[in-house]
Amino acid sequence: MTDETADTDGTDGTDGTEDAEGADNPDTTDGRPSDGPLLVIVDGANVVGSRPDGWWRDRRGAAERLRDRLAGAGLPGHGGAVEIVLVVEGAARGVESVPGVRVESAPGSGDDRIVELAAEHPGRPRLVVTADRELRRRVTGLGAEVTGPRAVLG
Repeated sequence: MTDETADTDGTDGTDGTEDAEGADNPDTTDGRPSDGPLLVIVDGANVVGSRPDGWWRDRRGAAERLRDRLAGAGLPGHGGAVEIVLVVEGAARGVESVPGVRVESAPGSGDDRIVELAAEHPGRPRLVVTADRELRRRVTGLGAEVTGPRAVLG
């Protein structure tokens, strides 16, 4: 994990299981129809780093396991269509996309790439999966919803 502001134990006042309010709503907050299915942007480094399962020994393998989990389970508890984008950085760069999960290798900061992705789709419902406080602030400022790693890890 490259961001020291990451908070995976819920000390930011949440337990990481909060629901993204409106994430199932097909309309944007101003009443216009959305521009597609829910876009789920997953902060790979933060989600992988939220569990002490030895991920640091094989960051690429950990990212591949997360990708495969997302491809198999989608977004648990969400019955509608979703587009999942897993953002990876550092040693996890180069992980391939699979059906159901597009993998984006950030050329620099994974957080910056996540913000760019959220900004590219202003008319669409967006859910960012992270526990990183600063990233949460940046993407909610763009109108995206946020949830913690447990939303995809179960």
